[in-house]
Amino acid sequence: MRPSLEVADIFRSAGPAYRTAHAGHLSLNQLKVMTAIENCRTAALGGHVEACEDCGHWRIAYNSCRNRHCPKCQGAAARTWLAEREADLLPVGYFHVVFTLPAEVADIAYQNKAVVYDLLFKAASETMLTIAGDRKHLGARIGITAVLHTWGSAMTHHPHVHMIVPGGGIAPNRSSWISSRPAFLLPVRVLGKLFRRLFLMRLLALHDAGRLFFRSNAAHLAERSAFLRHLAPLRKKRWVVYAKPPFAGPQAVLAYLSRYTHRVAISNRRLIAFDERGVTMRYKDYRRADPDRQQVMTISADEFIRQFLLHVLPRGFHRIRHYGLLAASSRKASLALARQLLDVAVPPDDLPEEPEDHRAPCPCCGGHMIIIETFERWRQPRAPPPSALLIRELAS
Repeated sequence: MRPSLEVADIFRSAGPAYRTAHAGHLSLNQLKVMTAIENCRTAALGGHVEACEDCGHWRIAYNSCRNRHCPKCQGAAARTWLAEREADLLPVGYFHVVFTLPAEVADIAYQNKAVVYDLLFKAASETMLTIAGDRKHLGARIGITAVLHTWGSAMTHHPHVHMIVPGGGIAPNRSSWISSRPAFLLPVRVLGKLFRRLFLMRLLALHDAGRLFFRSNAAHLAERSAFLRHLAPLRKKRWVVYAKPPFAGPQAVLAYLSRYTHRVAISNRRLIAFDERGVTMRYKDYRRADPDRQQVMTISADEFIRQFLLHVLPRGFHRIRHYGLLAASSRKASLALARQLLDVAVPPDDLPEEPEDHRAPCPCCGGHMIIIETFERWRQPRAPPPSALLIRELAS
């Protein structure tokens, strides 16, 4: 069912004025995201006519933009991705670990998204693999699925990486599976210290190589001495690494992944109203106790669009990555060895002959809907629609 208010409605109404007011200050990628969201599931992208095989009810379905920033297009992408990942799950506990950049680095990251977000992935994954491989801790090679989020609940810029990690790994001699403790994977303070050291060391190397750029109020950081002064307090500050308790089985892991892997800065269901006062939306204030976390805020339409566009990723940037046992280059061999060491059966490799049909059923009788006509961009379907009898003939 279509929500009563969507991000697309706000973009269509306030987007043209926002483009004019900020001409020359929006990237081509941001402009493309705005256009994609505005046109998603409208005649601008073409579509098809669906009809019920049983009662003949018909409806028009417009094509999706498939942009990864569009709130309406993530469901199908998430289902496909999860179907592929389900075969990778092992019968062990899984942990959720989060690496977060401090605010002082987040400001640098916003002006250097590609290189700093990439560094966040590399420093966090190397930290996990290094500490897990240390005999004082786990002493094994682990697998990691990492997902980048750049937002807080109120759409503020808050870069962090969510990781799903099996509770154990393969021993260095590859002869056994080493399990973690049931409710403990790795010490978060140790992880935080190594993450801080690796990240700051490599961030300085990027600066020395001339790969960081600074504008506006941060322009002075282009000088090495100013940059070093900016980083100095961060070397003593505790960097937040958070580890949640393990999931209750593989299906819980999949349920979590379905919520996180293809999430965007704000979903349509969090929007409450859009009127002359601005955009009213729900968000979570994590500084409050659990019962009071759900809050409501109203911001101007321009500010809503500005905050949404903060989280547009660089073109071609991969926000889901795999490391260790799950790295693409060795995933199949590593998982096969892990199952052998755990003495579990290998999941079937055969895929269904036909993809699962996620088309919504007929709203009148619940029957199966079939496509009876397609139409191109900026076109409308021919009318009148075929009769119910013809529909049954086409389906037979």
